Amino acid sequence: MTLTLYRLEGCPYCELVVDRLDDLDLAFESIWVEGLHSQRDEVKRLSGQREVPVLVDDDTGATMAESERILEYLDTSHA
Repeated sequence: MTLTLYRLEGCPYCELVVDRLDDLDLAFESIWVEGLHSQRDEVKRLSGQREVPVLVDDDTGATMAESERILEYLDTSHA
């Protein structure tokens, strides 16, 4: 399983996702993004927007933004 989380230092929404990944004992890679929205080209390319968190699940091909949506996805597909 390859999960990648695009996140920002100090982002409370990112930390919610990290906590859920840890609770579910899921291994993941963190990609730390720039604080400036204008510098988040990779996030924009993946998700169509520049906000974090963004989760990429290579096994299912899912890419999603917004912490609540990511939490729901993790609970239904990886719990």
